[in-house]
Amino acid sequence: MGVHLLKKQHSSAPSSLGRGSGSGSASGSSVSASSMPPKGCMAVRVVGPSSAAAGRKEQEQEEEEERFVVPVGYLKHPLFVALLQAAEEEYGFEQKGAITIPCGVDHFRRVQGIIHHHGSGGGHHHGHHSSSSSNHFHIAGCFRA
Repeated sequence: MGVHLLKKQHSSAPSSLGRGSGSGSASGSSVSASSMPPKGCMAVRVVGPSSAAAGRKEQEQEEEEERFVVPVGYLKHPLFVALLQAAEEEYGFEQKGAITIPCGVDHFRRVQGIIHHHGSGGGHHHGHHSSSSSNHFHIAGCFRA
């Protein structure tokens, strides 16, 4: 199951995504931002401070916004559950459309990599867990203060 990047926007405040065609997907095909996710997947919107604005004052920081299509198997992973809890705290349950996750895009991609690496439902196990430190995940940068 690949992860599809559908749309990327840069703005100073969160906004809804446009309905134009996206910048492509992980598999190379173009996907419309208004299209339904494939079976077994769901759309999430990631909105957070731009990594390029990391050293700026909070008032000057630009926010990045990207729409991702992720496997529903992510719902079982503790890292993704933590992101959903942050979304609940920030935006509540009354969201329309894709779930909005308050996290920098780069941080979200790191979380995706960790989830993918640890097999989010792939059904195979490589025995990479030789030390307890491999189970410590550092995603504090995703959450706003």
